[in-house]
Amino acid sequence: MSQSRSVRLSRRTVLTVLLGLVVAAGLGLALFQPWKAFTDTEVNEALPASSPSTRTEPSMKESPMAPRPAAGAKDLAEGRFVTHEHATSGIARTVRLADGGHVLRLEDLKTSDGPDVRVYLSTRDAGAVKTGLGDGAVELGKLKGNLGNQNYTVPAGTDLSEFRSAVLWCERFSVSFGAADLSLAAG
Repeated sequence: MSQSRSVRLSRRTVLTVLLGLVVAAGLGLALFQPWKAFTDTEVNEALPASSPSTRTEPSMKESPMAPRPAAGAKDLAEGRFVTHEHATSGIARTVRLADGGHVLRLEDLKTSDGPDVRVYLSTRDAGAVKTGLGDGAVELGKLKGNLGNQNYTVPAGTDLSEFRSAVLWCERFSVSFGAADLSLAAG
């Protein structure tokens, strides 16, 4: 009789351990999203002529995918991305649009896809954000794609002169994928 009870406890223990492993594997997959290491999302946006809130919808003759001219746009600052936790390259530019709005434009971006990567402006330089975004960082939104050219609207009233870098920051793991020091544009 004690041998039978011992066998039942072993089966119960094995089932409990297996259930625990299944739950842990599910949580691990949800948290780390390992398939993102093998996927790419390419986004290629034209530089807008005006801020998204003031732009009118395209006419029926104009394709929404057609590049819009950026007449009156002025580069304010730019810099090249440096690699932090993931290989990252490309250019970050702050641009004043004709209507006075501002965007952060990422060009020729190449980085890894990640589970929760966001675009920030930071008051710290690109080297310092490896250890954190610092006080006063402004989130511009989720990274639209890990490849290509994309625009992020800078909130109205943001003083761009306070920011030293553009950062691709993984919220889930609190790490910088890469960052670009923003230096005053020539001209």
